[in-house]
Amino acid sequence: MPYRPKSTLEQWRILQAVVDAGGYAQAAELLNKSQSSLNHAVAKLQSQLGVELLAVTGRKAFLTPAGEVMLRRSRLLTQNIEDLELLAANIDMGWEPEIRIAVEIIYPKAKLYQALAKFHPISRGSRIQIIDTVITGTSEMIIEAKADLVIAAAGVIPKGFLGEPIWNTSLILVCAAKHPLTEIQDLDADELSQHLQIVIRDTAARPDEKGGWLKAEQRWTVNNFHDALDIIKQGLGFCWFPDFMVQSAIADGSLVRLQLRQSSERQIPMSLIIPKEDKLGPGSRQLKQILLAEHGKIAR
Repeated sequence: MPYRPKSTLEQWRILQAVVDAGGYAQAAELLNKSQSSLNHAVAKLQSQLGVELLAVTGRKAFLTPAGEVMLRRSRLLTQNIEDLELLAANIDMGWEPEIRIAVEIIYPKAKLYQALAKFHPISRGSRIQIIDTVITGTSEMIIEAKADLVIAAAGVIPKGFLGEPIWNTSLILVCAAKHPLTEIQDLDADELSQHLQIVIRDTAARPDEKGGWLKAEQRWTVNNFHDALDIIKQGLGFCWFPDFMVQSAIADGSLVRLQLRQSSERQIPMSLIIPKEDKLGPGSRQLKQILLAEHGKIAR
């Protein structure tokens, strides 16, 4: 006899929603369903499996130990189904209506814009969405396949993913010409840590600050390098900038490159990642080839 599943994908999706939203009422609002229907679906799922998955305390629903294991496995199941359906849709639809490109902000976008200029005449009207990402926000884009193409720094590429190296960004240490740090002849990392550091906010939903130089006791966090540059030019703090962003300001003397005894430059290799190769549409494939060609690479 062929195996007949006791549960349905809809039941597992409802369980995931209840857990992610933090309760039945919140999940009902998100799914636009009645709370009673969600209660019934989860209760039936538990009954069919003979396993308690959720325990309710007050208005909050909590996973049981067995529920945690089952939920993890169910996410793989629903993700596989979504991938399968998206693959079928991709095969059927042909040219995609929108292409999403996630770009780590230390990458020189001029290269991307040059590729897009060449892509535009053959784009067939595809909308382009460019998403700026930082550190674990870039990893999140790859893991969750939120973009078709991702330009990522080597240190944030998650395990299990491979990319084509396309660029090396040099991060250099910079402050305003009038900042006291410019008067220190032999600058040490410990001395540097006593001054204000300007850092860029991680774009992940759950940031994990493990990378970069974050030793300074006092840090101001901003959304992008443009804001950081405005603050630095006021004579406040120091920041690690991609060299291409500050070359002109260093040349006109408004900014000064600091020479740190331990290291005054950080080399960051950048790669082009395709989170879901089998879901990549023809437009994205064309853009991938053009972008790689801009960097002297041949698409495979």
